Amino acid sequence: MTDRFPNGTIVSYPYLWRWQADERRDHGEKDRPVCLALTVADPRQNITHLVILPISGTPPRADQTALEIPDLELRRAGLSVFKRGWITVSEYNYDIAERSFHFEPTQTPRGRFGPRFLDDIRQALRPVLAAHRGRVDRTR
Repeated sequence: MTDRFPNGTIVSYPYLWRWQADERRDHGEKDRPVCLALTVADPRQNITHLVILPISGTPPRADQTALEIPDLELRRAGLSVFKRGWITVSEYNYDIAERSFHFEPTQTPRGRFGPRFLDDIRQALRPVLAAHRGRVDRTR
């Protein structure tokens, strides 16, 4: 699984925003491009943990933290349709690839962020993960 979808891969996924989860919704409104920011294999359980970040062509709201995606990275990621793009790092969907009702393992990735930009994403995401906030669990 992690060979086909390494960290930084851009795929389509029905991302569930935190505000939607707070309203007790269980489905995202549409498939959108997302970044598999972390894919962690657990060979003992034969599963792959996914930390999924949403990508949007709309600037973030005041209560969100997002990085603007540089033009080069938009092209690498297969997101040239966006004039500008942002990746939200203040929330994320957590899923397990092999058990997911939402992640499509047979899809072809759109592209992938480069290592430097992926490092920027991880640095911005680290405090969110460390504080155990922003997680929307999609495993149920």
